Amino acid sequence: MSDAHEISERDLHAYVDGELAPAEVARVEAWLTDNPCDAARVTAYRDQLQAMHEAFDPVLSEAVPARLRQAARPGRGDAMRVLVRLAAALALLAVGFGAGWLGRDALLGRGQPYVDLANESLSAHRVYVVEVRHPVEVAANEEQHLVAWLSKRIGAPVRAPDLRQVGFSLVGGRLLPAAGEPAAQLMYETARGERVTIYLRANGSDEETAFRYDRSGDLSAFYWLEKDLAYAIVAELPREDLLRVARVIYEQLDENPSDDW
Repeated sequence: MSDAHEISERDLHAYVDGELAPAEVARVEAWLTDNPCDAARVTAYRDQLQAMHEAFDPVLSEAVPARLRQAARPGRGDAMRVLVRLAAALALLAVGFGAGWLGRDALLGRGQPYVDLANESLSAHRVYVVEVRHPVEVAANEEQHLVAWLSKRIGAPVRAPDLRQVGFSLVGGRLLPAAGEPAAQLMYETARGERVTIYLRANGSDEETAFRYDRSGDLSAFYWLEKDLAYAIVAELPREDLLRVARVIYEQLDENPSDDW
């Protein structure tokens, strides 16, 4: 393992996976005490591993379907080879979901749409969520004008989801720059002043993705790419709380929008 002053990404993953000797664990924990950003990453890694266990562990105890046992009988060499390749593919998928997602910058590349979306949405949230007098450009009492204006500028239909069922009311929104292109931010808050932002910009990648979770410092975020738009939901909330908000948003935005924008 590297020196305590040079803790690497590999060291952090080995620490989370329980692969380090006691002395090495002590080195990493000393590092995390002085490096809160890496400590937050380790927490996110553990959350992701827990989510994987919750999703996939029940499958391990399931019986093998009869059709697969039949295919694996002697004399079925071609079918057996297919099963072996399938098992290998599933193993790679599990590894890719964990290591690949957690190390997304390395595997997706800095220029990839998701990484850009993550950086842009987190930065925008940090800048504007602390504003008291001017958190938005257009307030919620002009919601119709707000969504029409943002839709026109972005070139895709923008809607402001109703989040009152999860305790958030629309504050308003604003137009933002994103690498020379327009982006939008919608802001919501609770009666206690907790805020969540929805960041949107055109999805120029032709990619579509399911939810992806990230944690940066005290912020949690969910991202996805779908059809014409890229979405990011950011808040200083626990993962499960923000997931409930993200699901409400996704369900509403997944409805076929009107072309009148």
